[in-house]
Amino acid sequence: MNNIHFVGYSAIHPTDFVFDFSQGDCFLLLLITTPAEFWVDGYIKEYPANSAILYAPGQKVYYRACTEIYKNDWIRFYSDETFVISFPITGIPFPVSDAEYCHNLFKLLTWESSFSSPKSELVISHLLRVLFLNLYEDAQNRQENLHATELLSLRKRIYNTPQLDWNLNEMARQLHLSVGYLQIIYKKTFGVSCMDDVIEGRIRLASEKLIYTQNPINEIAESCGYHNVEHFCRQYKKISGITPGDFRKSMKNVPSDNSLSHREPRYR
Repeated sequence: MNNIHFVGYSAIHPTDFVFDFSQGDCFLLLLITTPAEFWVDGYIKEYPANSAILYAPGQKVYYRACTEIYKNDWIRFYSDETFVISFPITGIPFPVSDAEYCHNLFKLLTWESSFSSPKSELVISHLLRVLFLNLYEDAQNRQENLHATELLSLRKRIYNTPQLDWNLNEMARQLHLSVGYLQIIYKKTFGVSCMDDVIEGRIRLASEKLIYTQNPINEIAESCGYHNVEHFCRQYKKISGITPGDFRKSMKNVPSDNSLSHREPRYR
């Protein structure tokens, strides 16, 4: 379902124009046809004309003119459609390859939303879908190049600190991605999902603690990010093929000069 609150095209503002707003429960999509400055990651940066930006609900919105005039197309709307909520990038401008075509779609959306007819809702939904399909490839290309290094950094942080309270929403927020798109490109890059990497890291950390400490299993579970020891034991056995207690017992019979790599559980 899509519900447009406000939509317009070719809006013109003077050189002192500033828009500073905290998003509510709506999306905001802009297409700038003049250069403008945007707040991204705590910094103000200039972006060229023919750039677009999608703000998700709850994101800080800040942009301002940086030339004699500022001009943009814009739409504030609610949507639960997959093509919107799984858009590759939010909160960061990206270049648009066919800005004129997208500008015309903003025009059609403005005209259609000004009329009330039985077909308006369906037409608006189709126009939005076409607009997002045209923007998707531009946003995806930017993200795949931009986030290759950031994805690797994220994976390193997961493996270095798997005990932290990792969750998809926070990971996506850090990389300015939608949750759905983060899951897609993470698995495409590493062949495994984000949360499977978290679990793998936790089980490896637990294995080290089972070997090199005398801590009780419930304390090890807690220190590895598990708040329920039964859940920890089930997950450990599912991943490694052996319970934490049995793994610890088996390691007591291993000569001290054997390396961990020869005896660690069977990670899948």
